[in-house]
Amino acid sequence: MKNPDIHFERRGEEQEVAVIRLTRPAKRNALNDALILAIRDLFENMPEGVRAAVIDGEGDHFCAGLDLSELKERDAGQGLHHSRMWHAALERVQYGPVPVIAALHGAVVGGGLELASACHIRVADESTFYALPEGSRGIFVGGGGAVRIPRLIGASRMADMMLTGRVYNAQDGEKIGMAQYLVPQGSAFDKAFELAVRVAQNAPLTNYALIHALPRIAEQPADQGFLTEAMMAAIAQSAPEAKQRVRAFLDGKAAKVSKG
Repeated sequence: MKNPDIHFERRGEEQEVAVIRLTRPAKRNALNDALILAIRDLFENMPEGVRAAVIDGEGDHFCAGLDLSELKERDAGQGLHHSRMWHAALERVQYGPVPVIAALHGAVVGGGLELASACHIRVADESTFYALPEGSRGIFVGGGGAVRIPRLIGASRMADMMLTGRVYNAQDGEKIGMAQYLVPQGSAFDKAFELAVRVAQNAPLTNYALIHALPRIAEQPADQGFLTEAMMAAIAQSAPEAKQRVRAFLDGKAAKVSKG
């Protein structure tokens, strides 16, 4: 990577997990356009063999949002195109080549929450807090948050956060759907990496269906959703790897589901 504000590496026994770390700790990993474009480029050029990814933030915070020191005055047209650039970048996270797990700690604020909401699984440690301060700053979310965040917590909760400046702590955030996992402070990355290794073991076509088809099916009317589901199920089960895995289960060679 040429951008010093982001670090990429591969981990795992087969180098199957991409670790993407924001490296602006002095700025609480605040996002600027160059960083957003670097994220886009990473997901557009994910190396062959990577099957899951973890997004993390260096230092005490995941991401404190937009770097307001680099905010430029724009007319309406420029603002529109700027927002759409962020949309395109974060869409590559949500609808990219692999499932993405966010390792959350400290500030998950504004654009940081927009980035987290584009990931498929969010692991928060007990230091995490969530906020959308755009309302008090006279601006509006522009990185896809108005679409993704209400789907996690509901439009009324998001409006409350923006209208009043309400901050959710890690525990309350997990209860309302900001994160699927809550772990002790300092352990978010370890848990996120553990999940990424597990996710990487799935059949690639099934993972593709889960990150590309499932969210779209959830937004479709029921009759359309049922048809899309049937087609995706037929495609997934026709893959040679799927047939091999089912055969292994029937032959007693695959582990059965347990209480864990």
